[in-house]
Amino acid sequence: MEIFASIWPLLLMFAIFYFLLIRPQQKRQKAVQKMQSELKKGDKVVTIGGMHGIVDSIDEGQVIIKGGDGSRLTFDRAAIRDVKND
Repeated sequence: MEIFASIWPLLLMFAIFYFLLIRPQQKRQKAVQKMQSELKKGDKVVTIGGMHGIVDSIDEGQVIIKGGDGSRLTFDRAAIRDVKND
C-alpha cells in the first residue's frame, strides 16, 4: 500500500501533463500536416517566415509561391504555416 501511495502523485502528474500538453500538441500537428498535404494551386498561404503569397505550383516536397510583386519563391512544404480563406 505504501508503494501505491508514493506512486499515485507521479501518475496523476503524468496524466495531467499528457492531457494538457502532449495530446493538444499532437492534434495541432495532425491538423498542420493535413493542411500541408491538401495544398493546391491558387491557395493563399502564409509561410513560417511571414511571407504572404499564392501557391503557383506544387511538387512532392516543395511549393512555389507567387508574391505580390509577381516574384516566385520556392519553399519546403513544411514552411507553410497557414492557408487563408479570404
